[in-house]
Amino acid sequence: MNDMPAPKRNWLARIARRPPVIPVVRLQGVIAAEQRPGRLNIASVEPLLARAFAMKSAPAIAIVINSPGGSPVQSRLISKRIRDLADQNNKPVLVFVEDAAASGGYFIAVAGDEILVDPSSIVGSIGVIMASFGFVGAIDKLGIERRIHTAGRSKSTLDPFLPEKVEDVERVKRFETDIHDVFIEHVKAGRRGRLKANDDDLFTGEWWTGLRGIELGLVDGIGDLHGTLRERYGDDVVLKQIAPKRPFFALPRLGISAQSMIEDVTHSIEDRALWARLGL
Repeated sequence: MNDMPAPKRNWLARIARRPPVIPVVRLQGVIAAEQRPGRLNIASVEPLLARAFAMKSAPAIAIVINSPGGSPVQSRLISKRIRDLADQNNKPVLVFVEDAAASGGYFIAVAGDEILVDPSSIVGSIGVIMASFGFVGAIDKLGIERRIHTAGRSKSTLDPFLPEKVEDVERVKRFETDIHDVFIEHVKAGRRGRLKANDDDLFTGEWWTGLRGIELGLVDGIGDLHGTLRERYGDDVVLKQIAPKRPFFALPRLGISAQSMIEDVTHSIEDRALWARLGL
């Protein structure tokens, strides 16, 4: 080493002093299959995960979650992809919960090796919900006649303009139970040995603060992204945000149709309703 030319020694010294770089993937929004801004799904998230795990020198992968939930299918696909990449690359995954990792958001969080929260974060909501409205009385008052024709006796299940049928409700309950069982097994597998309460207390659909989540074993501790990573990897740790790539030739939208405006308003109301369930 002493016989090595000074420039090369200095170059090697700089490499040795290079601070660790940790990729950070931020998952924020409602989980849904549709491709639009503010939605989380496997199509939008997978490219970000691929770029994060491609950083071979990274000592860990950080994922920040802020989601009230949404599609159970997309939640499972995202969670499974995180876990598969972590196992393939032998990388620990640290999940940081901000305002909420509820329902599908918590489903995704379980993919992490460790889940860290704010004391006031909302976690849990391990359940399944379906909601609709009934307009039978309304159309009667308005003198509207409902006309519907189906092939298949269950095709009009829970039609909002027809009286609710007992068999329809039972069928929906079975459907919800099947999805709930998948959620429960996923949590048990991901949190194996760390859950500190029985099934009747954990899997009711209730949500809790981050502090209570620690007591129940749903999460591992209190910690924020910057403070935790500096504490574990040094004050000089570099956090590299992995964000969606913008198209090089992105043209502005010159006109917005009435249909698009209605869809945007509808989606905003739906999103607001999901967050409002948590008081956010």
